[in-house]
Amino acid sequence: MRSVLPRSEGPVRSSRARGKGQARGPGVLRQYREYLPISDATPMIHMGEGGTPLVRSRRLEKEVGCGALYFKLESCNPTGSFKDRGMVVAVAKAIEEGNRAVLCASTGNTSAAAAAFAAHCGLEAYVLVPHGRIAQGKLAQAVAHGARIIAVDGNFDAALRLARIIEDKHPIALVNSLNPNRIEGQKTAAFEIVDALGDAPDYLFIPVGNAGNITAYWKGFTEYYRRRESNKRPRMMGFQAAGAAPIVEGRPVADPQTVATAIRIGNPASWEGAVAARDESRGVIAAVTDDEIMDAYYRLAREEGIFGEPASAACVAGLLKMKREKLSLRGRTVVCVITGSGLKDPETAMSAEPDLHKLPADLAAVEKAMGWA
Repeated sequence: MRSVLPRSEGPVRSSRARGKGQARGPGVLRQYREYLPISDATPMIHMGEGGTPLVRSRRLEKEVGCGALYFKLESCNPTGSFKDRGMVVAVAKAIEEGNRAVLCASTGNTSAAAAAFAAHCGLEAYVLVPHGRIAQGKLAQAVAHGARIIAVDGNFDAALRLARIIEDKHPIALVNSLNPNRIEGQKTAAFEIVDALGDAPDYLFIPVGNAGNITAYWKGFTEYYRRRESNKRPRMMGFQAAGAAPIVEGRPVADPQTVATAIRIGNPASWEGAVAARDESRGVIAAVTDDEIMDAYYRLAREEGIFGEPASAACVAGLLKMKREKLSLRGRTVVCVITGSGLKDPETAMSAEPDLHKLPADLAAVEKAMGWA
């Protein structure tokens, strides 16, 4: 198998992910059916999730000194984040089990995915969000899809505790990453990376919040390796925000704080899975500061043309930090997971002073402002 593809001017897509007449493929359930816990009774729903591109770095690759650096653009999923992969499996199984409603606690992306797939399938959706701690772009999605939104006076961990109690008391499917079907769907991103590159990368850099995604990727890489679809498994390099780094600190954080709202979680539901992924892969879970996250956020946008939400930039901040700490990546293939679109959190992008010039509709004035006069 090839470990690195030749330099490409465009995105790399998995040959397995191409469906006849469908640019985005047939959806996660059909594409990877043999790897998923589905049966003949499972509704094969899809909204074009999966089949997201790998885009090779144009500038940062040279700076970090690796053989090849790719960005896995999970922001290209239907609701703009990686959550759609797991949500399609969770919702399909919920329907199979006779549920007519889904519930989640969310910092934003899960609520958008749950609301969208519920609307697509004619289910009721209930969303518990931490009051005042969710990006408006994400909340807008849940509103548009018709979810019943309940703002809890507390953080994400408090909302999730309530959601778990409600699930125990009522006939409703909880679709947070505690639901094992979510992890099953999310692992398909690892399959796609191997399918596209011809083998697993040497390193996978990924943000860590509730820790379901790093758990899912490791599960996917491990399954492909055991089925001899790949020759190796990557080292898993997970990064939490310094103000919300319970795994790094070894204890829950009562009041997590970070600009990266998607990973502002103090007691990850998939803590054990993340630690297993780190240890079994000989990887790391470390912390990056908000300043490091925002530096990576702007560099991704301005140097690579990739607009990810701040949480997505945590893994790129981690890559740059590891380089500063002398991790040698010479000749190695590295993938960074861009978990969500920057349009999820437009307030953060606009918090920087825009390079905006208000001028009269006069050619000379405009040319002068452009520096071409």
